[in-house]
Amino acid sequence: MFQSTRIMTQKKLGRNDPCWCGSGRKYKSCHQAFDEKIEAFARQGHVVPRRKLIKTEKDIEGIRKSAVINIAVLDEIADKIRAGMTTQEIDDIVTRVTAQMGGIPADLGFEGYPKSVCTSINDQVCHGIPSDKIILKDGDIINVDCSTILNGYYSDSSRMFCIGDVRPEWRRLVEVTKECVDKGLEQVRPWHFLGDMGEAVHKHALAHGYSVVQEIGGHGCGNEFHEDPFVSYVSIAGTEMLMVPGMVFTIEPMVNMGTDEIYVDEDNGWTVYTADGKASAQWEVEVLVTDDGYEILSY
Repeated sequence: MFQSTRIMTQKKLGRNDPCWCGSGRKYKSCHQAFDEKIEAFARQGHVVPRRKLIKTEKDIEGIRKSAVINIAVLDEIADKIRAGMTTQEIDDIVTRVTAQMGGIPADLGFEGYPKSVCTSINDQVCHGIPSDKIILKDGDIINVDCSTILNGYYSDSSRMFCIGDVRPEWRRLVEVTKECVDKGLEQVRPWHFLGDMGEAVHKHALAHGYSVVQEIGGHGCGNEFHEDPFVSYVSIAGTEMLMVPGMVFTIEPMVNMGTDEIYVDEDNGWTVYTADGKASAQWEVEVLVTDDGYEILSY
């Protein structure tokens, strides 16, 4: 998936050199101790983040401002979504609100994707393409996955919506998937590992009889749409990349009622379905690792 380079391969700085983070401070009084702590983990054989993945204060502020738009778009959808509306109407809301607030839909044109948002219904795992021919029905569950660019900074999050009278087992799937995200968040702590978060997500899903998609996961985000690391939700505690303050990534498990096997629509090349036709759910948050835990940037 993604390749991660240990920080020891990067340019060494002198104690009195300007810090790599752009703060204007000397390296010795800014990030030297931070880098040395990361290097110690690397020497133990752990995967550690490159400096490129560690966001500066300027970056973080830019991502927060982008997230204001992303959250507002999803809030507007939450207010308007209903049985009888088309998924193209959802796409229209995303396009309109994003533009009104000065942003750009990150999905539109990304690797050829044709719309401004992903709308994935029932057994669609992700990347459902909005259409004026797809009408939401009473009993549907739908994931709306929205991403925004503002001044070059990216935000990314998604929410599930239950349309009308949803069968109890589907509604429970939606609820447990949200709980999976919350369980993952509890494990987001600096100087711990992404595998801690992934194992917590996976265990909670399994405890309720569900499976978690393996091939598709979360990702770093902020200065680019999709950055390192690849974020797995079937990982093992103590493994995967070290989490350090300044890292930004998404927690977005795709939880299936049945098998974790999936397939891609051959006609559009985008939409992913469960192999057994059973329902799937996903929530997504964009998270910043802080000095003492985490901050949810977009939800």
